[in-house]
Amino acid sequence: MFKKRFIGVVALLALVLAGCQDEQTTTHKPTQTTTTHKQTKTTTILANKTFKSGDKPYLVVNHNKPTLDVRQWQTERIKYGALDDLNRTTTNTAYLSHDTLGRSNTRERQNWRPTGWHNQPVMIDGHRVIPQNRGHLIAYAISFNFDEDGIFKKGQLGSSDNPKNLATQTEFSNQRTMQIFEDQVRQALIRHKKVIYQVTTVFRGSELMPRGYWVQAISTDKTLNFNAYVWNVEPKMQFDYATGRGRVDQTMKVADYYPGNRYTK
Repeated sequence: MFKKRFIGVVALLALVLAGCQDEQTTTHKPTQTTTTHKQTKTTTILANKTFKSGDKPYLVVNHNKPTLDVRQWQTERIKYGALDDLNRTTTNTAYLSHDTLGRSNTRERQNWRPTGWHNQPVMIDGHRVIPQNRGHLIAYAISFNFDEDGIFKKGQLGSSDNPKNLATQTEFSNQRTMQIFEDQVRQALIRHKKVIYQVTTVFRGSELMPRGYWVQAISTDKTLNFNAYVWNVEPKMQFDYATGRGRVDQTMKVADYYPGNRYTK
């Protein structure tokens, strides 16, 4: 009897020690840093591209054919992608109509600081320039009558300071190149067309400032459609995309394709 009890105690003690050893091994296992910013095949390819001085301000993607499915949308709505574990924006998709048009002069003050954003003025050719903007993924002036959750509600003034809709964008990318595509969407909405519009911020690895913006749009009647990658670059500036910090570089050139008022900086 004593022998059986002794064997039982030894076995129990072995199990307890084994359990402690397993727990200790798990505790000291190296922690790996991962991000939840899901990369599709296209975003991975785009993230690994590098802009060279003098290049065009955007690339055509998939022969300019969007991958959006108009059959999945019935009513006005914005689907804001969740921030990833680095607090970076992801993908926002909107179903827009004439009722979502508004004016940017009603925009409220922005307080959110997106990743990689620095309010850093620089002197370029004797002029004080702030080369970074807090850019909206879904442009403010085409997203009226939506609340912060993207639900269509008459009277709402749009998503001005929504962390899921703001990213660090160069002044040139925001106010010149992006306008090429936002204007196409705006003109379609003015003509009472319905448009599915999607913008994805493209980061390389764990960098905090996007390398660019993947933009797609298609109207329900298929008369509007585009698929492009907008470079997040600025003339006469270079950026460390890991931090968002920038420096003046007079050799940096970016072609201006926006047909609106002339870029003077």
